[in-house]
This record gives sequence, structure tokens and C-alpha cells, in this order.
Amino acid sequence: MANLCLVYGMRLLPADDIAELGEATIKLKNGREAHVTLHVLEGGKEEIEKQLKISVDSFFDFYPEI
Repeated sequence: MANLCLVYGMRLLPADDIAELGEATIKLKNGREAHVTLHVLEGGKEEIEKQLKISVDSFFDFYPEI
């Protein structure tokens, strides 16, 4: 199996301040681009932590080969 790299970013902002969310672009060494969809989790600290764990667990369900 290839050596993998999980790309992610996090930032806490007041929920009412977000007007629009896009995607992040990753430039690959071969000249192509990949895109990362951004996700929003809202709530208090405990709610966000719980949602984040579920989200990460679900992400790996998409890749059963790893």
C-alpha cells in the first residue's frame, strides 16, 4: 500500500458569520489538481467533537481497502 497523506484543516468561527463555503484546491506534483470539500459542524464543543469523530470514522468507511 502507498504511503498516504490525509489533508484537512480546522477553524472555529461564530456560526452566524459564515456566508459561503467553497472547496480547497491541492496542486499535485504531476501538474494536476485535486479538490477538498469543506464541511461545517455546528454546536457546542462536545457536539462538534462528537460530530467530528463520526465524520472521520465515516470517511474511512469509503476506503475499506486501507
